[in-house]
Amino acid sequence: MKTFVTGGSGFIGGALIPRLVADGHEVRALARSDRSAQTVRDLGAEPVKGDLGERASLAAAAAGCEQAFHAAAEVEEWGPWEDFVRGNVLGTLNALRGCHEAGVRRFVHVGTEAALLAGQPLVNVDETTELRPDSPAHYPATKAMAERLVRRFEGMETVVVRPRLVWGPGDTTVLPGLLEAVRSGQFAWIGGGRHLTSTTHVDNVVEGLVLGAREGRPGEAYFVTDGDPLVFRDFATRLLATQGEEPGDRELPKPVAGFVARAGEALWRALPLGGAPPVTRIALWLTSLECTIDTSKAESELGYRPVISVEAGLAGLANGAS
Repeated sequence: MKTFVTGGSGFIGGALIPRLVADGHEVRALARSDRSAQTVRDLGAEPVKGDLGERASLAAAAAGCEQAFHAAAEVEEWGPWEDFVRGNVLGTLNALRGCHEAGVRRFVHVGTEAALLAGQPLVNVDETTELRPDSPAHYPATKAMAERLVRRFEGMETVVVRPRLVWGPGDTTVLPGLLEAVRSGQFAWIGGGRHLTSTTHVDNVVEGLVLGAREGRPGEAYFVTDGDPLVFRDFATRLLATQGEEPGDRELPKPVAGFVARAGEALWRALPLGGAPPVTRIALWLTSLECTIDTSKAESELGYRPVISVEAGLAGLANGAS
């Protein structure tokens, strides 16, 4: 099957393309730069020039493809609201319209549990839990908006696959963020870090996306994870150990971290300060709030099962998988 991928040079897209190629698909992937084009080419796909801000270029890039995977997104802790809207909302809308115009039959969107997040724990949540486009954090709000656009789109079959805390070879957010905090001496366990969290190895994300394309019901969303939730502190410690780092035992009370995050964000918005606040609300939520997910819908409707265990994934990282 001819398949179109956005975000093919990124973390999830970079793992998805080799799987699609191995499954026999002819893959075309959006590339904005020469560097991205070379990455896509090395993964086995045909790079096609285009931009998420230009619907016409997306339509041209997806021409002749039967299915599309939208993995491109603005995944940052901090930044201007306009950047998140451009990357996550308008970019998704352009991808939908461009793919529809190109005659794509099925569109699979990489969602996230963060689209449900507005500062509260998520305990054993499933797909009936409300999206939070009103979240005070930009990433969750705009990913919720994007998912609504996808699931309500008419004229093309659309499916959303939602992983949680994606990790594994090629990770550009979770492990790099932990490593930076530990190596700079700024790491602390917020609230002790002993809450439960669901996780999703990138290979399991790809499995969910492939199954979503093949078996998902149009207009539906599906959670995929590594299986049983883990204690965040244990998982993060073992993840860091794969790179020879130890996080230490320093702890920061959650109320203190919450105050620092709110005050820091307010200060950064009021003044022309560079970079990001020392603690952001989204980082606080992702590392200190329980997040456990029920994947029974994906199991029953897609036939989803994790293809790699947490143990095997950690062993792969420790052995230098990239």
